[in-house]
Amino acid sequence: MYSKILILRFSETEAKKPIVCYLARDYDLTFNILNATILPRQEGILVLELSGSRKNFKEGVRYLKTQGVHVQYASQEVKRDNRKCTHCGACTAVCPTGALSITRPDMKVRFDQKRCSVCELCIPACPTRAMEVRPIQQAFV
Repeated sequence: MYSKILILRFSETEAKKPIVCYLARDYDLTFNILNATILPRQEGILVLELSGSRKNFKEGVRYLKTQGVHVQYASQEVKRDNRKCTHCGACTAVCPTGALSITRPDMKVRFDQKRCSVCELCIPACPTRAMEVRPIQQAFV
């Protein structure tokens, strides 16, 4: 399974079309909408996690571009400062993707960054501030 967080920018005309639904139907991709802003008579911005086979992912992104959608990778990621982490597990209670979990029997918090959707819910949940958002170099798809 291939998965990436994308930022999609739609013009006013594209925002009225069900473009993202075709990703699921025609390209067998699943999507999780992380944030969306579509204002009347203005640009729409959609942040989503798109998942599927690598081939279908590439074809789906190509389809988005042919529809006039501006596609780019998310420009930030969540990192954990292992020196600050006390493995209390508070972050695991709010993580919607399971990127943060507790391993047994040692009861250590494991962070799988590949599963992280950059929702940032772990940031305020962490009492030691071990979780932080860092910018990454923005890359176009």
